[in-house]
Amino acid sequence: MVREASVSASGRTQTTNPRQRDYYWLRSFVAGGVAGCCAKTSIAPLDRVKILLQAQNPHYKHLGVLAALRTVPRKEGFFSLYKGNGAMMVRIFPYGAIQFTAFENYKKLLSQQLGISEHIHRLMAGSMAGITAVICTYPLDVVRVRLAFQVKGEHRYTGIFNAFQTIYKKEGGVSGFYRGLVPTIMGMAPYAGFSFFTYGTLKSLALAHAPGVLGRPSSDNPEVLVLKTHVSLLCGGMAGAIAQTISYPLDVARRRMQLGTVLPDSDTLTRTLKYVYSKYGVKKGLYRGLSLNYIRCVPSQAVAFTTYEFMKQVLHLN
Repeated sequence: MVREASVSASGRTQTTNPRQRDYYWLRSFVAGGVAGCCAKTSIAPLDRVKILLQAQNPHYKHLGVLAALRTVPRKEGFFSLYKGNGAMMVRIFPYGAIQFTAFENYKKLLSQQLGISEHIHRLMAGSMAGITAVICTYPLDVVRVRLAFQVKGEHRYTGIFNAFQTIYKKEGGVSGFYRGLVPTIMGMAPYAGFSFFTYGTLKSLALAHAPGVLGRPSSDNPEVLVLKTHVSLLCGGMAGAIAQTISYPLDVARRRMQLGTVLPDSDTLTRTLKYVYSKYGVKKGLYRGLSLNYIRCVPSQAVAFTTYEFMKQVLHLN
């Protein structure tokens, strides 16, 4: 029977019995899902405020990031900061699971089957994994955004299921759930690509040049080196900051398009970008809420990558 070989941190080749790989896909799926849920829950309040600012909600569009964080709970209650988070968790578990699992498999395909260099296959695999996860979970994201955009006293949807029913009946059936998909994919390709690329590159450099200082043996396999927790958090945060900076204008357009008939000029990517630029400019339009995005994307990506690395050890994926 053929055995899979992997290179350990010490340079020795070790063999892995296929029995040890039982339910590998399921364990990988769970690891990615847990990582995604932990990451998004940690920044849920910031995420809702970002949506309100990006989409120029009339109740909060005159406020800055910190003022909005103070005003929203005062006006709607503390738990209003988590509005739409239930739909987010329903979406983010499969999203994170699909993204991380797809990344590992795309990476193997690109490096082993196509012979693409290490740096390039990280970038390509990350982009492909992000796009795959988006397409599979996009309707849930649309519903989550609609719920998060609502303000107390002006609810159009009573909950997740009501939002699904209303969008399906009033916005063209299934196509109503895929408004803004094009800018989402266009934004996700560089975001996910540079996120995985930056984290993977920083991780490789750290373990190659300072393994004793920045790395430690994996808890499930002492022959494999992993980053220390604080180092992994730092690398993940840097990865998120770089990726978000590159893709942010497309994220603004995506959010406005997802809100559908709630906002004007949100039917196509080009019209949305032109409308936002002409009416609000670059700083207050295309990059509105970017400071908040830095605050939220750094801990989010830091927690996501670090939790995934931890879950890989817990579920014996190394």
